[in-house]
Amino acid sequence: MIKTKITELLGIKYPIVGGTMMSISTADFVAAISNAGGLGVLASAIYKSKEEFEKAIDRILGLTDKPFAVNINLFPGMQLIDNNVYIDVMQEKGVKIVETSGHAAPSDLCVRFKESGMTWIHKCVGLRYALKAESLGADAVTVVGYENGGATGKLDIGTLVLIPTVVDGVKIPVIGGGGISDGRGLAAVLALGAQAAILGSSLLVTQECPIHDNLKQALLNASELDTKLVMRSIGATHRVWANAAAQKCAEVEASGGSFEDVINIVSGEKSRKMYEKGDLDAGIISCGQGIGLVKEKPTVQEFFDRIVHQAEETIKTIDIS
Repeated sequence: MIKTKITELLGIKYPIVGGTMMSISTADFVAAISNAGGLGVLASAIYKSKEEFEKAIDRILGLTDKPFAVNINLFPGMQLIDNNVYIDVMQEKGVKIVETSGHAAPSDLCVRFKESGMTWIHKCVGLRYALKAESLGADAVTVVGYENGGATGKLDIGTLVLIPTVVDGVKIPVIGGGGISDGRGLAAVLALGAQAAILGSSLLVTQECPIHDNLKQALLNASELDTKLVMRSIGATHRVWANAAAQKCAEVEASGGSFEDVINIVSGEKSRKMYEKGDLDAGIISCGQGIGLVKEKPTVQEFFDRIVHQAEETIKTIDIS
């Protein structure tokens, strides 16, 4: 069994964190990830009211007794209600782990995290931001390299360089990701000094993931070449699956399209239509280059068990002779 500072800090079986994937990271999916030995993370930003958020937390608590986290999104455009409202609910429900993500560490919220006894993980794009989070009292930081799906940040640094740079620069544990799809990837990030891996794209095709089977099959058929960077023109670069909507977005950006033109293509409403109806070109879906390594549709438990076993075997059998 692989034990690290992160498994000890968070009380999880495996050094695996499920990446926050907005409306895909439902309460049921979060619980499945936690029950399988990883850390499931609920995206607070998808809930438009305190009551909806409370129901989601209650649902998770009814499905698992394992640790889980809630993501507090710091991007201004994603804050449907005051983040303090989410934190109020987390305090009331006894949520023990909080993840934050956004342009800057939340100096105005971290005091509340500490007062509540929460373990605070900050997701950031590079060393400068990790150091800031550490100075504010973060218990761990997460960084993902340029290969990752979703927000890539603005530094364009690959996983092999980013993780050890941050590990060498901070004293707190680091969670690393970007292209991690199997046990070899988990072994690699541990070798780089990370204390756990964060996974996203490879979880999309698990049986519990709440997206349409048409989309899962399309992702299973994808290669490492089937992703595209979009939204850079509006300062929110994302790596997504290269479908027709992603191509249209790239064309609109290349022709000088407005913020509104871009957002109209990448809206969450259109993405949810793809997730729910299986219309593969309705919207975009965050997807990393590691999707090319994913060829099966296991349960989350089967996936995690296999990844960790492969990582253990990889670490034992590395031979450079």
